[in-house]
Amino acid sequence: MTTMELLPLVWFGIIGFGVIMYVLLDGFVLGIGILSGFAHGEHERDIMMNSVAPIWDGNETWLVLGGVGLLAAFPPAYTVLLPALYLPLSLMLIALIFRGVAFEFRFKANRPLGWNMAFNLGSIVATFCQGVTLGAIVQGIDAEGAQYVGGAFDWLSAFTLLTGCALVAGYALLGATWVVMKTSGVLQAKAYGWSRMLLTSVIVFMALVSLYVPFLDGNYAERWFGFPHALLMVPFPLAAIAVSYGLYWSVAHRHEHLPFLLSLAMFVVGYAGLAASFWPHIIPPHLTIWNAASPPETQGFLIVGLGFLLPFILFYTGWSYWIFRGKVTRDMGYH
Repeated sequence: MTTMELLPLVWFGIIGFGVIMYVLLDGFVLGIGILSGFAHGEHERDIMMNSVAPIWDGNETWLVLGGVGLLAAFPPAYTVLLPALYLPLSLMLIALIFRGVAFEFRFKANRPLGWNMAFNLGSIVATFCQGVTLGAIVQGIDAEGAQYVGGAFDWLSAFTLLTGCALVAGYALLGATWVVMKTSGVLQAKAYGWSRMLLTSVIVFMALVSLYVPFLDGNYAERWFGFPHALLMVPFPLAAIAVSYGLYWSVAHRHEHLPFLLSLAMFVVGYAGLAASFWPHIIPPHLTIWNAASPPETQGFLIVGLGFLLPFILFYTGWSYWIFRGKVTRDMGYH
């Protein structure tokens, strides 16, 4: 394999790693925001938000890494993706800002009701828009070379609305299992109930999305049902079934850490299954990672810079979670 063939593979892996890190780490924080609307009073809401207060604002680092990496390593994909998804991406950024401001201000407010609603609504809208964006990429984007040739609302379809709702349920599941792990007593018991209910919803959504994807494009159908490609895809649904069973079992037996870890695993399996559906396209059905790649000199230079930066990001992230490990109470926030 030549350098021109290898570097796009490496960058695809880096961007994919950045995106899944964002989904896993910010997913449960957004899930806390979604579930905050179901908390009973400020006492429970304070505990839930204190559990993520020390670590939540570093998660956007991974979102920036994914976006900047796409711009630098695959500029044609970036120039197609942005105009195709202006509306959901703009709404997502506005909602993330809204949610971040609400998170900080509610701890200082005498009447936090408005900030609570802003945090809850911002989390739901940001999550839904991320799910719609993912669904729009999977269903395909019309392009000629590096130019988007579709309309302003081509992203809007039954499939993208389905993936938007699915991600809201998925992030809420991550949030519920995080609350199980970080709290105790009445709130933890309530979180076990949320986890059980949300897991059922997520399984239904995963089944619907999995059944829908092969009908979006003939290549997807061939990959999932054609021989011998289907043999390579079989591990994904089997892994999803195994993880789902383990999650049900761990919640039913009141494990504290295992439900959250298995929820993360469920996202990794789903993410890998979707990526395998449209590989090697970065923007299906037209742009592959090789015909969307920037010159090898650019990609090589960026990898050197990232080689210095990425270890620091990983160390800071791991260190933060280690320092703030353990159960959380209402008076343990940093505010």
